[in-house]
Amino acid sequence: MERKKLILFLVFILHSFVSFASFKEEIYYAYISNKMELWQEVIDKINKIPDKSNETILEQLNYCYGFVGWCLGNKKKDIAKKYLQLGNELITKLEQKKYKLSVIYAYKSAFIGYEIGISPYKAPFIGSKSIEYAYQSIKFDSSNYFAYIQLGNAEYYKPAIFGGSKKEAIKYFLKALKFYNSKPNEINKDWNLLHLLATIGKIYLEINDYNNAKLYFDKALKIEPNFHWVKNELYPLLSTKIRKQ
Repeated sequence: MERKKLILFLVFILHSFVSFASFKEEIYYAYISNKMELWQEVIDKINKIPDKSNETILEQLNYCYGFVGWCLGNKKKDIAKKYLQLGNELITKLEQKKYKLSVIYAYKSAFIGYEIGISPYKAPFIGSKSIEYAYQSIKFDSSNYFAYIQLGNAEYYKPAIFGGSKKEAIKYFLKALKFYNSKPNEINKDWNLLHLLATIGKIYLEINDYNNAKLYFDKALKIEPNFHWVKNELYPLLSTKIRKQ
């Protein structure tokens, strides 16, 4: 009987691991090919899993984070609201369990930023809270790359009249990349890394630093030659700007 229980337990663990790996691969493919309907499907599939582990909840939170950002960038606010709410629910679950608080505070920072993206009038009231959570995240773990991404986003999206700076944003993103690369086990087929590289390149492009833009676009394409956003959108834009010099 005990042996049977052990076998069933091992089968359950193996199935969970395979499903987890499958979700990550599906998300990666959805991201590089710009098929965000597939991304949404993965989030919804995970939502139907009963008794999810903390690790699975955190992974789902990461997918909500990416999807809400894409929705806001593509003027799909109604869909963004739905997954923003789901993301906040996942944050609450993990925070109550005190699970990886440095990471959770970074997500709290990010999702407040998204709330401002949906309702810009809230910026004067909750904007500072987003920054506070990012620094709180760093207080727990000074090498948490994800917290530096949130500080970079805050600088990037803050209007220049209120002190926002794309050059300062790049400094935070480069710091995030440095800490990300110090954890090589996270590098294999991770949409977060590709997005960070593309974002750095995109901001360099926006401030007319074409050499560095090319450098980071090339880094992204070296990792993933079929990365749609860089290959078919950002790189052609860079080439056009260089020709017009």
